[in-house]
Amino acid sequence: MSVTPSFDVLLPRPLESTRAPGEFELRPGTAIRADPALATAANWLRHNLGAATGFPLDSAELNGPEIRFGLDERLDVEEYTLDITGTAVDVRTGALPGARHAAQTLRQLFGPAAFRRSNVHKGQWLLPNGRLRDRPRFGWRGCLLDVARHFLPKDGVLRFLDLLAAHKFSVLHLHLTDDQGWRMEIERYPRLTEVGGWRERSGVGPWQRGNYDARPHGGFYTKDDLREIVGHAAGLGITVVPEIDVPGHTQAAIAAHPELGNLDQPIGVWTRWGINDNVLNVRDETVQFFRHVLDEVVEVFPAEVIGIGGDEVPLVQWRRSPQAQRRIAELGLADEAGLHGWFLRQLAEHLADHGRKAFGWDEITEVGEVPTGLVVASWRGEQAGATAAKAGHDVVMCPEQKVYLDHRQSDHPEEPIPVGFVRTVTDVYGYEPVPAGLDPDAAAHVLGAQAQLWTEHLDSPRRLDYAAFPRLAAFAEVVWSPEARDEPGFLRRLTEHHLPRLDALGVEYRPLDGPRPWQRRPDEQGWPR
Repeated sequence: MSVTPSFDVLLPRPLESTRAPGEFELRPGTAIRADPALATAANWLRHNLGAATGFPLDSAELNGPEIRFGLDERLDVEEYTLDITGTAVDVRTGALPGARHAAQTLRQLFGPAAFRRSNVHKGQWLLPNGRLRDRPRFGWRGCLLDVARHFLPKDGVLRFLDLLAAHKFSVLHLHLTDDQGWRMEIERYPRLTEVGGWRERSGVGPWQRGNYDARPHGGFYTKDDLREIVGHAAGLGITVVPEIDVPGHTQAAIAAHPELGNLDQPIGVWTRWGINDNVLNVRDETVQFFRHVLDEVVEVFPAEVIGIGGDEVPLVQWRRSPQAQRRIAELGLADEAGLHGWFLRQLAEHLADHGRKAFGWDEITEVGEVPTGLVVASWRGEQAGATAAKAGHDVVMCPEQKVYLDHRQSDHPEEPIPVGFVRTVTDVYGYEPVPAGLDPDAAAHVLGAQAQLWTEHLDSPRRLDYAAFPRLAAFAEVVWSPEARDEPGFLRRLTEHHLPRLDALGVEYRPLDGPRPWQRRPDEQGWPR
């Protein structure tokens, strides 16, 4: 069934659009053509629309309808225009990223059936005539996916990348290591995955409840798996930023290599959630171990920035360690916090030798001299990010009070394992990434923002879908669209047009009026904040 096509269905909302009389009809004689520099985007659109419509979209029909991708040096790299008439769709952009965004926009304009893998549509495939111009507000439009707490198999990561691309995200921050699991193959140190990739059981619900299952859990990605993930992401215009979290959140590594820790006896991979006293020791050999790890990380991940963590580092073991106390004296540091900063700087400098920048959580700004080129992830609130931006450091805003999507979506008792703050779809939509009061020079250091999906309580793709969507769709508009918000318009586009797209993609999102029966967890209490 055909409906009157409109630009007012898009999510995220474009910069500007003007409707003109008439429609463009996609039909079997339509061809998709492109400048060679933009062929990747055209091929993606041909493949996906071809599957949904059953049309070949490579017609040689003379004077037939066309979708054309071309370069325009006046446009920015991610900027694009669409000029649609009854006979042609003319896409213009400054570079391949803009062409990819235009392809996603066209798919949305054709309606939810365009998101299917075969033709279920009855009626015409129509686009609105008119002109659209669009570009993102921020370059860093990110989402953190924690695969350390609960492993997500490779096909799940590839699917999640497709969903991010459909929302015009630019960064997947892949949290690969933590106390509860090490998920990246390191050829020099195979025990990191042989031992550190598995735990004997898992906490069920918040750690304060003390409940556990009796099921071993684990998994890891080979380097070729990760190369495949990186390559798939690149084809979608997404950069994968890996994180190897140090010197805290490292019990899985210490379980595999006890010589990295501060205890006299071996320990296992941690089975509880929360903050862990076990941290790396400060021996030169331990620093060198992680330099070797990062050597393999940068071999696989071409991202300009590489995560080194730095968050939630208890100092109790270093206070008790004669070795750590000697190192404090040798380095002329004031205290154990100085050791925290020293450790991170060694790895940041090593990444700089590789031509990369370190990406660290905001605690790194409080433990001594900040490494040159550091990108600060402001997670404990917005103040650390504002302070870092004023000091001239690039910042990604990700405050837990605003954009942690593992937190509960309402205060209703039927929310599954309700933890953290209540963050509804409209709460997320109302978030502003640039902290109030920043002058223009400091605001220019805000690269963008990212939503966070920590997976202590998200143990399957279905639970991940529930936590992410539709709030991640709201966040997509926050980081893409102009600053001014239109909540009623957003909710209309979401409910009338975007949720049907998610249905077509098979996303098991949370309905706006509450969880479906099978999405609830009445067997587990939460820990609301």
